[in-house]
Amino acid sequence: MFRKPTSRFDARVLVVDDYLINQELTKEFLEKMGCSVDLADDGEEALLCLDTMEYDLIFMDIQMPQLDGYQATQKIRQAEKKDKHTPIIALTANALSGDREKCLRAGMDDYLGKPVRCREIEELLIKFLSQQRIAF
Repeated sequence: MFRKPTSRFDARVLVVDDYLINQELTKEFLEKMGCSVDLADDGEEALLCLDTMEYDLIFMDIQMPQLDGYQATQKIRQAEKKDKHTPIIALTANALSGDREKCLRAGMDDYLGKPVRCREIEELLIKFLSQQRIAF
């Protein structure tokens, strides 16, 4: 049973993950909080999405085919304009010592271990998108 979120957001979010179940679960959590969600299967597809749409936040898996989360994040940061920083949250099943620091060095803003939980996603949205929070 999912915990009902207490916050709603007017935000567009990109979820990048090569595993369909993770995509759908994260999307469901985000939509329960009022977010519009697009999905990408890997870093290459994420870059294509970013060519046509602006996002308020990106959840980025680390280990993916084609272009992994570290490489995709570096490309996103290189293309970013000075006045627009898009928060990127690492999503990873890896919970080894030093993984969080590696994600932050790659240009990600925070780190979330899998399996994701609605409460943790909500806390990150509050942290990074508080200005887009709307009342129920």
